[in-house]
Amino acid sequence: MSRTNQILPEGNLFREVLDLNQAFEQVMRGLTKLEKVRAFSTEQIRRVRAEVETARVDANREFFDNFDAMVEDDASWAYKFQREYDRKTKDLDDVYFDIKDAEERRRKKGLPPRVAILPGWDISDEDRYDEEETEKKKRAARKKAIADGCYSANGGEAKR
Repeated sequence: MSRTNQILPEGNLFREVLDLNQAFEQVMRGLTKLEKVRAFSTEQIRRVRAEVETARVDANREFFDNFDAMVEDDASWAYKFQREYDRKTKDLDDVYFDIKDAEERRRKKGLPPRVAILPGWDISDEDRYDEEETEKKKRAARKKAIADGCYSANGGEAKR
């Protein structure tokens, strides 16, 4: 399962946001300097400073709102990836051991069993059964091949 990085699609989204904030800071410093020069209206400069600060807040809010959504998407993907990995690597027979352990804990507490585990139960019995069935099918296929080889081409009579 591969995944491209959404948080840093161009490699350095955080650097871009930092640069943007530094640019806002530079504009604010410039406006502060202009405010001291009497060629500009102090009220006009203050209004522009307020607008610049509002623009910075809006830009940061937009980034962090989107960033939060990206992080949540990544977290969701990561949890799904982990569950899928766990599902693929889980030994299906582990449930039997879990039940056996739980029943042992109940027995030690003096509680009645919830599940009956068959005495003499062997975890590999199903594997042995599958192997035996495969072997039976192979033997049957060999017998059939031998039987088919014993017939002649003239009407299916057996060769003797």
